[in-house]
This record gives sequence, structure tokens and C-alpha cells, in this order.
Amino acid sequence: MNVRLNGSSSPVPDSPDTTAAEHIRDRLGLTGTKIACGTGVCGACTVLVDGAPTASCLMPADRLAGREVTTVEGLGGDHPVQRAFAAHDALQCGYCTPGFVVEASVFVDAWRAEHGDVRPGRERVADALSGHLCRCGAYEGIFAAVAAACAGEFDAEPDRDPPRVDALDKVTGRARFSADLVPEGGWEGVIVRSAHAHARVRAVHPGGARSAATPLPAPGGPVDGQPVFTDLLGEERLVRYAGQPIAAVAAPTAALARAAAEAVRVDYDPLPAVLDTDEARAEGAPQVYTTRAQRRAAPSYGEAPTPPSPWRGNTRGPSTASWRGATAVRRLRGAAERGDPRLVAQEYSTAVQLHSPLEPHVCVASWERDGTLTLRVSTQTVVKTAQKAAERWELPPEKVHVVSEYVGGGFGAKGGLSTDMVAAAELSRLSHTPVRVSFDRAEELTDAGHRPGTRTRVALLADADGDLAAMTVDSEGDGGISVGSTTATLGLLGYGRSPRRVRDFDVVTHRPPGKPMRAPGGAPLAWALEQAVDTMAERLGEDPLSLRRRWDGNPKRQALYERVAALDLWRDRPRGPRTGRFRRGVGLASSNWLYLMGPKARVELSVRDGRVLVRSATQDIGTGIRTVLGGVVADRLGMPASDLRVEIGDSGSVHGTGSFGSRTTTSMGPAAADAADRLRDALREHEPRVPESGPVPEHTLKDALTAAEGVRVVGKRGRDRWGALSPDMDDVAVGRGLSGAVHVMEVEVDTLLGRVRPTRCWAGMAVGRVYAERLARNQVEGAVVQGVGYALFEERRHDPGTGVVLTDNLEDYRIPGMGDVPETEVYFHQEGFEHAVGAGVGLGEVSVVGVAASVANAVHDATGWRPRDLPVRPDRLLEGLR
Repeated sequence: MNVRLNGSSSPVPDSPDTTAAEHIRDRLGLTGTKIACGTGVCGACTVLVDGAPTASCLMPADRLAGREVTTVEGLGGDHPVQRAFAAHDALQCGYCTPGFVVEASVFVDAWRAEHGDVRPGRERVADALSGHLCRCGAYEGIFAAVAAACAGEFDAEPDRDPPRVDALDKVTGRARFSADLVPEGGWEGVIVRSAHAHARVRAVHPGGARSAATPLPAPGGPVDGQPVFTDLLGEERLVRYAGQPIAAVAAPTAALARAAAEAVRVDYDPLPAVLDTDEARAEGAPQVYTTRAQRRAAPSYGEAPTPPSPWRGNTRGPSTASWRGATAVRRLRGAAERGDPRLVAQEYSTAVQLHSPLEPHVCVASWERDGTLTLRVSTQTVVKTAQKAAERWELPPEKVHVVSEYVGGGFGAKGGLSTDMVAAAELSRLSHTPVRVSFDRAEELTDAGHRPGTRTRVALLADADGDLAAMTVDSEGDGGISVGSTTATLGLLGYGRSPRRVRDFDVVTHRPPGKPMRAPGGAPLAWALEQAVDTMAERLGEDPLSLRRRWDGNPKRQALYERVAALDLWRDRPRGPRTGRFRRGVGLASSNWLYLMGPKARVELSVRDGRVLVRSATQDIGTGIRTVLGGVVADRLGMPASDLRVEIGDSGSVHGTGSFGSRTTTSMGPAAADAADRLRDALREHEPRVPESGPVPEHTLKDALTAAEGVRVVGKRGRDRWGALSPDMDDVAVGRGLSGAVHVMEVEVDTLLGRVRPTRCWAGMAVGRVYAERLARNQVEGAVVQGVGYALFEERRHDPGTGVVLTDNLEDYRIPGMGDVPETEVYFHQEGFEHAVGAGVGLGEVSVVGVAASVANAVHDATGWRPRDLPVRPDRLLEGLR
């Protein structure tokens, strides 16, 4: 049985057990076809079958027989859509990109055949690509790319390089992600997970699989292909949530591994469980942690170390911080007693939001004969992963090799040594062969991390002049078995220095643990605080922008407020009560974030074969650091980018900062600039014609590089003027100053169906120097998409009786598609961080913090109803309008 695949005849299996996607990827090696959801929802696996876009993850492979199939590789790299996607930066991590490209190629060809070189409207493009999801949120670039391709703007090769250096690899499917790696002779691993929310595990029986207790054959691999088994529970034989890893098995094929996992039998002693925070707080509730040692070992969902805090049953806290806190409490109590109308005291809640990167957690592990462990992983922290692996397996650092060339999104979920890595490494050691362990979408949506839910109480008091006189924030984190709430603590950083007290609590339950997610604590705080500020403006009879300009002393945000005041979107917004089914509203929200850096950031430059090689152990999760490194070096030396090659994501290189905390560009960019200056000095020693500064003439550079073959220099980040606010905490330090943002959102509210449709957004960012503007704009646009999802759709749900996660697929856990997002304009205020090396700070976090709050304030403006609980579901909106 054969299929005509990209113009050539290829065999297909005669069994329906394998999907077309698995066959195309794993057996034919065409890994541009991605598997993300496995249920035909996300579009990443799209191929053309007889010219029609088809979800290959749902199609049995034997149905390909006799068909004409085209994958992204078959488009050849010169289709107008591919050129347009690259030129308009219609991608970030690139994992979903091939599926978009394949579908868009059909739409563009059909549109032009019918309409000629005419741009389709935004809604028409959204409708055509409605079966595709991009978790990074690169939709603005996709809209622009498809429209431009339809207009015939990319029928010929563009006269300039794409803004992203790896764009062509991603739009053609050449980029190889960890999930694409199938080592020759490698095995597949499957994790066995708990069926109970709380239980003691008496025994785990491996079925027919070999374990460490079973005599294993010599290195070279079990000749009979018998599955292998490893226990993942460790000494504490307790499970604390449904879906917790218990064991893992590996076999030569995925089907055999799944069968081996089903044969594993676990003997449980079920224990009482608490599955929501109300139960957990009740007197006599079962305890998630019963000893001080267990509480100290509770996982954290914060990016910073979790400080000590008192426990009372299942409640941890308060962690208290204040500035004249007693004064704030006294003023607020007095205002409440006298019924002061200038007191705003409100409570807000947010639901659990899942990271859900489209490339799942995946690791291919292999042990070499010399004892070296190689981990090919999807991670945001190459160096940290290597360090943790060396500690776990008691290896010298040089015996651990971590590789992460392309990463399909992370958003905070992929940090450190995760379960997929531990399982793959242990199974590889037992089987003497490489083992791949990859989460399926249900595992990713259950046990790969989440932004915890919150319940936050805000109290604000204005004095007779309308100035902020006192503030308290009390927030309770709902992170399952994990702790680390900082939502209230972030309230110390905004709106001047009025007296304030903030307190953070955690209530633990028998549900999966949270992890840091893009501005941990920031978005929940803004959801509460920014709505309370709008409420105060209403109480005072003042414009919401005017009140923020009075209360907010941050000069960088003041510059953004000035821009907002001049926006047509804000100036021409509707005023007064609105009627009718469809009501338009405009709201705004302010936000800030810490300036973080990686003091140990290093970049290596070496001269090889007459070209400059740029290397570092950092990694690119779609934010574009690969492009930034090459761009900084090229600009600094005045050399063409074609004379550079950038290699990242390998722990064998010099230290690279992890991709979290909005610190990658602000750390790696200055290190690249320092490396370029050092290389210039080294080139001058070999070729005196190299100028001391400015561009190097092309012929001079060529001679210098030829003479300097083998030269190697290492650049480092350097120290900010006036230093940092904190010491280096394992390559994380807090810099001086806060980044700032203002989001202005327009929505249309359907009061009959209860739907909210964001239509336009203005996003102002005060982050200092921007290294690569189009890529930075893409990040901000993507943050707006994720913030809209947080505001309107995303909500993890679980079975209240068993604790099993019910929203374990992308049908039930909805993330925004192209038809859900507003047209977004981004503005960068590039002043205010001249004291920082490189004059800029990160923007990945601050760009998402205020989005959901701006949606909520717009909904209130349109309807008069104040949404307190997130997401703003239709049922909640309709109930509020009654």
C-alpha cells in the first residue's frame, strides 16, 4: 500500500492502529507535521490530502493509501504564504507554524483564484484559520501575512531578510524540536499515574516489565525487547493528587509501552481528600501535609524562594509586608465604621489557568558507555536542568549534556528537572537504549503546571482631596499541593507610597501543583486592584485615566498615560449608560513588574572558517533570543548577519540565562555586546585596519577573520550603574526600577448571549531599549491574546468527587483562536532605564499583567456590571445583568 507523498511514492501501514500523523512523523521523518492536541482541535498536524486540509492526528494511516498528500515540507519553502509568514514574523516558538502555513496556503491560492490580488478582511482570515491555535498568540502577524500573500506581495523573494533569524526553518518545518526526535533504536516511555487524589501506595507491581530488582542484560539493550519499569514515588509512598506520577515503563514502541503501562498494578490504601479550598479550611479537614518536614518540602509555584510562613491546618500564612501598615489598617477601619463613601472594599477571584504550550513536556534520554547522560529536552532552563540532573544522579557536571535547540513554548511550565526527564533517564539506564518520554495533552493539562487560582480582597481609601490614603490587599492562593502566593505582596509596588499592608495566604488541597506562569501573582493582583481603582474613580466622579495620573508617581507610566490621553480609542469612547443588545465599552489598566537580570550571562564568540560563531547555553522559547544575539553582534561590529552563525540551547557552551522572569534579553543582549567588543579588540591584534569603533569595512573584516581563525572570546553582562537591589540568587538578581505598562481595551458585549468580544487594544510598554522591535511587538501582541484567554475562557475544572481534571483536552480547556482576539497596537516608551547595562529590561511579564483587568473595566464601562470572578463567562455576565 502506497501514498503519493510530496510527489514521491511512500509505503503506508495496512493497520489502522497508527495515525497518519504518527506515520508521517516517526516512520517517514517528516517532522514538520506536529502533534499537539491529538484530538483535531489545534491544527498543528494539518496536511493536505488530495488538496484538502486534514487533521492527520485523527486519520488512520491506512487511509492514506492511494491518496495525494502534501506536508509543509512539500510546499518547498517558496510558497508566498511561507515567505509572508517569515517576513511578517507570523510566529514565535514555531511549533504550530507548519499547520498554519499548510492551511493558509490553500486559502490564499483559492482566494486569489476567485478574487485576484485583493486583501481579505480580518474576519475572513480568522474564519479560514479557525481550526488552528497558537498558544504564543502570534495572531497579529498571521493576519498580516495572510492578507499580504493574498495581495500578491510575496510572489517573489523579498529583498530583505526576515526579522527572525530562524523564521525560514520554522515555516518550512526544518526546525527540529525535542518532540521531533526519534533516535535510532530508541524506546518509548509512558508514565503510570495515580487514580486517587490521596492514598498510601502499598505496592506497585510492574506486570511483565523488568525493574532494577530484576537481573538486566549487559549494555546493548534487552535482546528480547522486554519492557522496563522504574518506580517514581521515592521513599514517601503517598500520592496527593489524581494524576501524580507513580511509575514509568518503556518498550520498543509506543503501543507496547502503553500496553506495559496498563499491565502495571498499584495497590492503594485510599485516604480522605480535600478537593477545594472551602473543604480544606473547614475544621477537622484531612491534612495535605501533616509534618513540618512535609510542609517545608511543599513545591512552590513562585519564581523566588518561598519564605518561611506559619501554617494552620491546610492554610499557610499570612506572609505579611507593609509600609506604615498599622496606619493603613486604622484608617480603613475608621472609614468602614463611619460608612465613608470614599472607601472601596471588594473581593475578586480568578480561576486556574493552564500553561499548555503546544509542544508538550518531552525528553529523549540516553546514557553513554562512559557514564555521560544526554538529555534532549523541551526546557526553559538548559543550565539549571543540567545542574539538577548532575545532583540527582551524582554525576560530575561534565558528565551531563542537555540540549534544547528549539522549544515549543513554555510560559513558566518548563523549568528544572521535570518528570518526563527523570522517567526517561531512569528508563534509559535500565534498557541501555535511548528512551523518549512525552506528555500527551491530558497529562500536559493535568500535571505540567498552572497559574493558581486566587481570591483577593482589596480595600482602598481616598482622602478629602481624592488622594490614596490607605490600601490593604489580602490574597489567598489556590495552587493545589503547592504554595508560594505573592499576589498581595506585589501590591506594595504600585500607586505611590501611601500606607499599606499586604498579606498572602495559601490554602493547599489534594489537586495538582502550580508552577510559575508569566508574571506570577501579577495578573491576579491587577484583576482585583485595577478594578478597585476604576471603582474609586467612579465614586469620586473622576475619569479613570485622570485618577491614575494623580495616584501613580512612576514617570515611565506617566509617559504612557500621556499617550493614552491622545488616543482616539480613549478620547472618542462612548460615555454614559448604553442600551441595546450590543454595547461597546472601553477600559484601561496599569501594571508594573520587577526588573530582573541574570548576572552570570555569558556569550562566546569564536572565528571558524572565516565566520563568527555565537554560542551560549541559553534557549529560545519563541521570544527571539537567537535573533537578538546575532543582531547585537552584527550591529556592534557593523558586519552582515550572513557572516554569523548562532548556536544556543547546549549545556556544553558558556553559561546562558534561563528563559523566565523577563530576564533573557536584558541579560544576554549586553553579554553579546561585550563579547563583540572583545572580539573587535582581538581582531585588531591580527588586522590593525579594524577600527576601534563603528562598522568594520567588509574587505577589512574578511581579512581580519581569515587572520584570526580560531580566536575565541567570552563576553559577560556587566554591572548596572548603581548596582542591583539584591545579590545574585543563582543567576537571578533584582535591578533598580520597575517596568510599566498600560493596556486600553475596547470590547463589544452581546447582552443577549452574554458574550464579550474584544475588538481593539492599545498596549503601551515602558521597558527601555527594545532590541528587536518586531519580535518584541510580537511578544506583546501574544501577551494580549493570553490575557484575553485568562479573562474570558480559560478555567481548569475537576471532578468534585475524585479530583480528576475534567478539562484535559483543548476542546474543554479553551484557549483563544484567531476569531477571539482584538486588533492590537503596541507602543514602546524606550526611556528610563539608562542606568541598566543595555538600557532595557524584559517585557514578557509586564505585557500580560493588566490585560484581563482592562477587559473587565471595559465590560463594566459597556454594561455597568462589575465582573468579580474570572473568567467572565456568559452565564456570569447574564446573571450580573439581571
